[in-house]
Amino acid sequence: MNLMISTIRCLLPCALVALAACAPLPSQQTEYPVGRARLALPPGAWQDLGAVDGAVALLPEADGRIALQTRTVALRGAQRELLAVLRVQTNRTNDREWAVHWPASCQPQQGVTVEDATRGDRVRVDCLRLKRWVHGSEWLEKNHPDFAQSLAAHKFALNMPHSFLSYRYATAGGATVSVEALVDQRLLTPRTRNNAEFLAAGRPALQWGRDLAQAARVSAGMMDGFLAIPPFPFSAPSS
Repeated sequence: MNLMISTIRCLLPCALVALAACAPLPSQQTEYPVGRARLALPPGAWQDLGAVDGAVALLPEADGRIALQTRTVALRGAQRELLAVLRVQTNRTNDREWAVHWPASCQPQQGVTVEDATRGDRVRVDCLRLKRWVHGSEWLEKNHPDFAQSLAAHKFALNMPHSFLSYRYATAGGATVSVEALVDQRLLTPRTRNNAEFLAAGRPALQWGRDLAQAARVSAGMMDGFLAIPPFPFSAPSS
C-alpha cells in the first residue's frame, strides 16, 4: 500500500504537467465580433473603427434579404502612420429556409489579379482580387466607392504605395464572408535589387491573399465563425 501511495505521489506532478501542456493557451490576438464571426487580427497596433449593420437583397424571393454586419479596423505604424485598413463583412446568422442565389460574379479586370475558385459556378461565390499598385484614391473611388468613402470619413491619407485585396466567399446555404484590405506595400512586397526579384515580388502578396481566403472559408463553416487574419509577410517598418 505504501509503495502504491508513493507511486501515485510521484506520478501526480507529471500528470499535472502533461495536462498543463495540453491546455489551450490564451489567445494573443486582438479580437472583435463582426456578425456571426470572431475577427482575430495579427499582432500590431490595431484601431477599431466600429461596426455597421446592413442587409442585402437576394433571389429568388422578391423581398428576400440577409442581415449583414461590417466592421472596419486600421493598423497603425510606429509613427502612427496608416499601414492597413480592413473591412470585414459577415452574415449575422445562418438561418435560411431556402437556397440563396448570390447576385455577383468574379469577372476578369484589367490590372487586377483575379482568381475564381468556383470556375464560374453560379451556386456559390469564391472570388479573390488583388490590385498590386493603388495610386492615390481615384482607383478606389471608381472600383470600390464604399471603401473610398470610409477612408475619407476617417480622414485617412495614403502617403505610401498601397495594395488592395478583396475576397468574397458565399454559399447557397446563406453563409457569407467578405474582406477588403488596403495594405502598405512594405508589408506585402520585399525589397528588390534586380529585374528577376522585381518580377517575383508580387508572390508574397498573392499568397497572403490565398491564406486569407482559406481562413474565410474555414470561418464560414465554424460555429463561432472564428476568422484569423493571417500575419503579413513582412514586418512593419520601424520608422
